[in-house]
Amino acid sequence: MTNTINNHPSYQLRQRRGRKFLRYSLIGAMTLFLGLSLASCMGMKRGGAGGEVTGIGGSSFAEPTPYGMVLIDRGSIAMGPAKDDSIAGIKANPKGVSVDAFWMDDTEITNSKYKQFVFWVRDSIIRERLADPAYGGNEVFKIEEDKEGNPITPHLNWNKPIPWRNPNEDEARAIESVYRTNPITGARELDPTQLNYRYEIYNHTAAAKRKNRLDPERREYNTDLPVPTDLPIISKDTAYMTDEGRIIRETVTRPLTGDYDFLNTYIVNVYPDTTVWINDFDNAYNEPYTRMYFSHAGYNNYPVVGVSWEQANAFANWRTDYLRRSLGKEGIYVEPFRLPTEAEWEYAARAGNSENPYPWEEVLPMDERGCFYANFKPMDGDFVRDGHVITSAVGTFKPNDFGLYDMAGNVSEWTSTAYTESVGKLTSDLNPEYRYDAAKEDPYRMKRKIVRGGSWKDVAQNIRSDLRTWEYQNEQRSYIGFRCVRSQIGFAKGTKKQKK
Repeated sequence: MTNTINNHPSYQLRQRRGRKFLRYSLIGAMTLFLGLSLASCMGMKRGGAGGEVTGIGGSSFAEPTPYGMVLIDRGSIAMGPAKDDSIAGIKANPKGVSVDAFWMDDTEITNSKYKQFVFWVRDSIIRERLADPAYGGNEVFKIEEDKEGNPITPHLNWNKPIPWRNPNEDEARAIESVYRTNPITGARELDPTQLNYRYEIYNHTAAAKRKNRLDPERREYNTDLPVPTDLPIISKDTAYMTDEGRIIRETVTRPLTGDYDFLNTYIVNVYPDTTVWINDFDNAYNEPYTRMYFSHAGYNNYPVVGVSWEQANAFANWRTDYLRRSLGKEGIYVEPFRLPTEAEWEYAARAGNSENPYPWEEVLPMDERGCFYANFKPMDGDFVRDGHVITSAVGTFKPNDFGLYDMAGNVSEWTSTAYTESVGKLTSDLNPEYRYDAAKEDPYRMKRKIVRGGSWKDVAQNIRSDLRTWEYQNEQRSYIGFRCVRSQIGFAKGTKKQKK
């Protein structure tokens, strides 16, 4: 019976079709397997013998949220006054600009934060001297060799604590060398003349310009013009200390030799000028502020003043280096702290609103209940109506819609932007910035930098966010401070949201 079924023509046809289907199924499966395997291999061998262009991946640096900073999202604003003000003599002259995202300190830099900078400089000097043979030569305080004994670039050992308590005779001399005895009061105090900070900064903008390339064929792309033959002439800033401890600053002008010609060296005395309270106000009794404003802990949370544009830049450089050191190898990816450009400052102060002359929406510096929005001079001779006679502790008044405090009043703030009467016409409308690194020999008027925000001593009109003023870069005032910014890396989210 079985043989009869197997020999039936219809059964044999079904058998042949079944074997054919199985054969094609196996071929299909093998083809799919080989295709997937080949695709997998091709995916793993980017940049190999050939294939589709799929791009190069990579791990991105996860930028930590900077302490005490707010993320200001990219945006645009019409810089300058939006309307005429005939009473104040203000002419409308708005200019549309756009700025990319950046982090900004939510308050002005305080005495407490600036003291950390001053004390770091003090401690670095002490460590240098503890390693100096003239003060006993303890090599532990300065590292000159790696673990294998190979010579490396000498650097201070910050893991070794300074022996503040129970120092030996040499250590005590090293520590006491940065202090002095006040000849009038007999008090022991830091010697501010020694507190000098040396740093280097690379001018990327100048280095990137085509006119400054060493290869003459890459300086001019227009083939109708002859290839330049002269070397570019560069100017770089340098500084050094004399044997007497004086800071000598020079601007060197010479033919370009290499990348190091764009590396500028600065030495800045970092101690604030505490005498500004007397020098800014003739015939006024401000001696207590001179004695206490920077040194007394009660003023720790007040904005630092008596700091020049040059000192503010030195602080930003130190702050960058201080953070990068803690991040190890990933520190190189962190954008540097810096002063804000004028455009960044105005965009942040006005919270991106071109109609607001102030960091708040109202046209007056107070609400309907008479509560002030800022620390300024409400009336002639009346500094205290807003609750303060000079500066106030940072963050005393409400923040603007970006979460920034004291963008009007309290202290005016340095920007990175150089001042000239036509600065608005010189700058781009994309991340505008006018930079001029004045040489020592330049006329003094070329050393002006833009200051924004107004201060505790200004009337309401002068704390507007759409007006600019200026000060000389080496000047120190009782009403000028600063805050830092840092360009955003990637698309990280801020800690505070903007109000709609």
